[in-house]
Amino acid sequence: MRPREGRPDSRLSYRNCSALVEQMSWNIVIISGGQTGASRAALDFAIENQISYGGWCPKGRPALDGPIPDRYQLKETPSAEYAERALWNLRDADAAVVFSLTEEGNESSRKTLSMAKKLKKPCVHFHQGILAVAEKLAQFVAKHRVHRLAVVGSSESTEPGIYAWVAKVLEKTQTTVSSQASSVQYRRRV
Repeated sequence: MRPREGRPDSRLSYRNCSALVEQMSWNIVIISGGQTGASRAALDFAIENQISYGGWCPKGRPALDGPIPDRYQLKETPSAEYAERALWNLRDADAAVVFSLTEEGNESSRKTLSMAKKLKKPCVHFHQGILAVAEKLAQFVAKHRVHRLAVVGSSESTEPGIYAWVAKVLEKTQTTVSSQASSVQYRRRV
C-alpha cells in the first residue's frame, strides 16, 4: 500500500525512529582542559558515565591544584600557555558551553566566549541564576547537532562550588536526554 500524495510514509518514520533515538541520546565527546572546577567536573562526569572524552592541556599539565593527574587522558600542547590550550580545545569541538556561578563570569570565561565567536563555534554561557540549565543545555546540543562539546568555565579557586554545580548540571542533562530518547522509543512501540 502506497501513501497518499502529500502524506508522509509512516513506515519510513518508524524505520528511521532508531536513528532518531540514537541522535537524541547523549552520544557526545566531552572536550576539556583539565583545570580544577568546571573542566575537571566535566572530565570526572565523562569517566564515571563512560562517555568519551579528550582535550588539550598546557605543556607540563599545570593546574591550580598541582599537575593534572594522568588518569585524565589529555594531550599536552607545545607550550605552557593556557590560551593555546583553550584555543585548541575550541578548535577541536563542535560547540562550547561555559559555566560560571555568576552572570558576569570571569576573565577566562569571557575570553573563551570571544574565541568561540572568532572561530564561529556555537557557544553558550550558563550561570546559577538561569533556570532549567540542564534542559537548555540539552536543547543547545540538539539544535547545533553537537558531537564534540567543549566544557569550560571557572576554576574551583575563583568560584568555590563550581565543580559540584557543573557535575549536577551534566548529570541532569544526561537524564533529560535519556528520558527524551525513552519517550521516542515508547511512542515507536505504541
